[in-house]
Order: sequence, then C-alpha cells, then structure tokens
Amino acid sequence: MKRPVNRRSFLKASAVLGCGIGAAGLSSPAVLAAVAVGASKEGINIIGPRDGFSPQIGTLVSMLEWMRSAILQPVQGLTLAQLDYLHDSKANSIGALLLHLAAIERLYQLNTFEGRKWDDWDEMTKKDWGVAAGLGEAARQAIRGHNLDYYLDRLREGREHTLAELRKRDDAWLMQIDRGWVWGPTNNYCKWFHVCEHESNHNGQIKWIKGRLPGGSANEAT
Repeated sequence: MKRPVNRRSFLKASAVLGCGIGAAGLSSPAVLAAVAVGASKEGINIIGPRDGFSPQIGTLVSMLEWMRSAILQPVQGLTLAQLDYLHDSKANSIGALLLHLAAIERLYQLNTFEGRKWDDWDEMTKKDWGVAAGLGEAARQAIRGHNLDYYLDRLREGREHTLAELRKRDDAWLMQIDRGWVWGPTNNYCKWFHVCEHESNHNGQIKWIKGRLPGGSANEAT
C-alpha cells in the first residue's frame, strides 16, 4: 500500500535530492515525485519541486509563488486613494509598483520564452507596459484611478502565463546561458530568480509606503 507523503517523508526525500544519497541518486523518478507531491500537500512554505514541472523549474515556481503571496498580503483592502497615494514628488504609488511588477514579468516572458532581446520590444508592448516598466514621472501621472482588482488581475494574468510556459520547459532550458546579457553570462534560472528578487525589493517599498498612508499606522511598515 502506498503511504501518503507527509512533512517528514518530504524532508527525507529532500535530503536525498540535496546529497545524492542512495542508489537511485538525483534522477530517481520516485524521489522527485515524492518531493513534488509532498511540497504541494504541505503548502506554500515548502520550497522545492512541484507537480507538473521539471524538478528545478518546480523549485523556482515555489519561490516565485512564495514571494507573490508576500506581495499580495500587505495590499489587501487598500482603497483607490491609498493605491494612488504619493508620499512625495519622487515617490511611486503602491498601484504603480504593483503594475510595475506585472510589467517586468511580461518583459521577462518575452525575453526568455519568445527569445526577444531586452529593450527590443514591439510597439504594442511599449504601449501596454513601457510606462509601468519605467516608473518615474510618467508613471506618477498615468498610473492612477484603478482599484485593487485591476492590479491583482494584471498580476494574476501574467503569472498564469508564466506558469503555463514553464510547464512546457525542462531543466536543460532553465540552465541555458545568455552570454550577451547586460550583467554578463546569465542563465534562465537567474533571470527568473531575479523576477522573484525584484518582487522582494518592491515588497519592502510597498510596506514602507503603506506605513505612511494618511491615517495609517507605523506598524504597517513591518
């Protein structure tokens, strides 16, 4: 009888994956399946492979999804006025930062899934995402008047497309190196990890702004 995968068995499988212990080694389908199923049953706080993805891509997905949950939590319930709030003349609004995250994810989709060179965007992409990607004064003027659902829908639509494309790819694709990348040789794994890290960076900004909303509490900045 097949035993259900629990937290203990997941962690044991993870140890095998990390150390390469046992006759089956890293490529064992049984081990990888146990890790993936265990992670999906245990929830978002288990970083590791996921059902429906190759092992390394699944691990990346678990990080992307964890970070996205951290982004969504502090913005819940924000009003249109709060989303539009500008702390000073150089600040970004929370709404603009949320749309910025959706824009950057779209640009990395075009680069890694469609092979477009960075900044070599078609006119429709520039029209749809250029202001949000660049932020600054243009975003302060243009990205206003949207309720929270507008931003959440843009984030959700982008992430659904990312996950659908990642399901089509394998770990060999993830490790492919772009030797012409702006900061030096960089593989697809690093590019998508940067998408995750980028959200972490702006998560801090969103919390900082939230803690300074008129009538808000300083405790909301943590």
